Amino acid sequence: MTPAPVDPQEHPDLPELPYEAWSDTLDTLRLFVQIVGKVKLAATHPRNHWWNVTFSLDARGLTTRRLCVDGVFFDIAFDFVDHRLVVRTDRGDVRTFALDGGLSVAGFDARLHGTLAGLGVDVPLREKPFGVPHLTTPFADDTAHATYDRARVERYWRALSWSADVLEEFTGWFTGKTSPVHVFWHSFDLAVTRFSGKRADPLGTADPVTAEAYSHEVVSFGWWAGDPKVPYPAYYSYTAPKPDGLAARPLSPAAAAWVDDGAMALLPYEAVRAERDPRRALLAFLQTAFEAGAGAAGWPADELTSSWCPTPEQLRALARSGLQGR
Repeated sequence: MTPAPVDPQEHPDLPELPYEAWSDTLDTLRLFVQIVGKVKLAATHPRNHWWNVTFSLDARGLTTRRLCVDGVFFDIAFDFVDHRLVVRTDRGDVRTFALDGGLSVAGFDARLHGTLAGLGVDVPLREKPFGVPHLTTPFADDTAHATYDRARVERYWRALSWSADVLEEFTGWFTGKTSPVHVFWHSFDLAVTRFSGKRADPLGTADPVTAEAYSHEVVSFGWWAGDPKVPYPAYYSYTAPKPDGLAARPLSPAAAAWVDDGAMALLPYEAVRAERDPRRALLAFLQTAFEAGAGAAGWPADELTSSWCPTPEQLRALARSGLQGR
């Protein structure tokens, strides 16, 4: 599946990011992040829906925020400005090492564990990728993934940062339970999720990870940079459990579409780049995808609208503007 060609405008915060041009770097970076994500899993208290394992955005990249091992508090950050991994402790220690220069996944894994051991905060991990069908080599054995293109990573970081800011604005329109705007390391997607407040029906044979993630009704939104299944960057939304009639509901802007038999709404990143007002176009997609999911699932959406949300007429105008083309 490929998006229709577009004629992008020049938006400095939305650079070109063709998946094929940097998939090797993306895979390497994704595996680096998985390793640190597994450290976070081992060094945090559990939270509902696995929110304890996610990464937050800061001014320079991705951060674990505060972790703890044996009474020592520390954090780990990917600095995409200087392209370094940074480990800091509450004892005043700071250790860094470069992410580029041919560092393989195996080398990163060894370097990170050595750094953490030197600070007294190393933890044992299940040393293999999780949830990535095309990446299966154990971390310590993976010398094949060692590509790190600084310019491409910087483009990714700008797109991720811009997208997160739009999601933060959208999050403020809702008063119900909502996740942070965060990055999941297994799927390597930026995400935010809204909840109806109702428990979902049991998922039967679902694995424990999935069962915890989808214990309640959700409409989720996000962005990813592409993968072999969807080989282009795209914004998405899905409703779980999937309600009847979801794919019959309208989406905005015109480039948005229901895929996978209506299970997922997708809006190609390139289509957003092509808009005269990309922010408005993305907000239109998020809002119409929410209205579709909440409406089909019977949520009391009016009761969950915040005082910061645009008025109903402004929301209708937002949806209409997305359907009027570029």
